[in-house]
Amino acid sequence: MYLWIKAFHIVFVASWFAGLFYLPRIFVNLAMVPADSHAERERLLLMALKLYRFTNMLSGVAILLGLVLWLGFGAGRFAPSHWLHAKLALVVAVIGYQHYCRKLLRDFELMANRRSHRWYRVFNEAPVLVLMAIVVLAVVKPF
Repeated sequence: MYLWIKAFHIVFVASWFAGLFYLPRIFVNLAMVPADSHAERERLLLMALKLYRFTNMLSGVAILLGLVLWLGFGAGRFAPSHWLHAKLALVVAVIGYQHYCRKLLRDFELMANRRSHRWYRVFNEAPVLVLMAIVVLAVVKPF
């Protein structure tokens, strides 16, 4: 059972991150929409909102499965678990990033965005770096 839960945890984490990779790309496009292009803006907002909701659901399942692995099966219990503490800290950071994405989406909905498309391009790279760190921590367990 452990390996099945672990496999589904990986699938849901990968899916969650796919949403986190793409949502800020929509923000890049939203930041570039001309002020008179209402249809394009509304279409992008609808896409972003649906993606955010779907990503939120994926994150919930990924976190639940991670908790089952950690608390139910004692993942990380048999080796020094400093890597696990670092990984959990990064997971909390990703959850914060996701909630910040909702705030940014709300700004677009209210036409209150003050950031450039270049800022969103840089913002879009954060989850890639965090995912790399999480995978290294979970696989290599460097400490």
